[in-house]
Amino acid sequence: MTIQTCFFDMGNVLVHFSHDRMVRNIAELCRLSPEKVKTFLMDEGRQWAMERGEISEEQFQQEISAFCGHSIDIDPLRHAVADIFWLNDSILPVLHQLKSAGKKLVLLSNTSITHLRFIEQRFSVLNLMDERVTSFEVGAMKPDPRIFHAALAKADGPPQSCFYTDDIEAYINQAQSMGIHSHLYRTTEQLTAALQQSGTL
Repeated sequence: MTIQTCFFDMGNVLVHFSHDRMVRNIAELCRLSPEKVKTFLMDEGRQWAMERGEISEEQFQQEISAFCGHSIDIDPLRHAVADIFWLNDSILPVLHQLKSAGKKLVLLSNTSITHLRFIEQRFSVLNLMDERVTSFEVGAMKPDPRIFHAALAKADGPPQSCFYTDDIEAYINQAQSMGIHSHLYRTTEQLTAALQQSGTL
């Protein structure tokens, strides 16, 4: 079956990122040790709660202000949380080729509203996406089947007509179990070869 829709992960596919940089940014802003921030943000699951849309930016601001013992303004906090990305320049020609070939491009990402807005403001890569499916809007994170079903609802055809790339193997395995052609992203060169092999490019 001809591939009509391509699902793209965002982090470490369209853009690179560093959670360690986020921890350092917040630690500096809040005058806390990186170890304490990592526990607060990652080990206690607040980052993942934000990516599921369970905690708003305002709630996070209140929680971290209470944690560090002084009020943190929301705009510097947003910047500290989100200034962790840099563009994967190598992916842009592939996206343009797929668009020229008439393929529908869909973002499929575990992300928070803070991260998505930052990327929208800093990079133009998301403008190439025809649709977006994000964990904070769906209320479920990959590999939860619910977010894949939400993506398939945006596709121009059944799962067998879809191609998906992500850098996390568990997510690829879930997509494959649902009948989606999937490729574990490591390099853009390998992705291009997989797209050509599937007849997508």
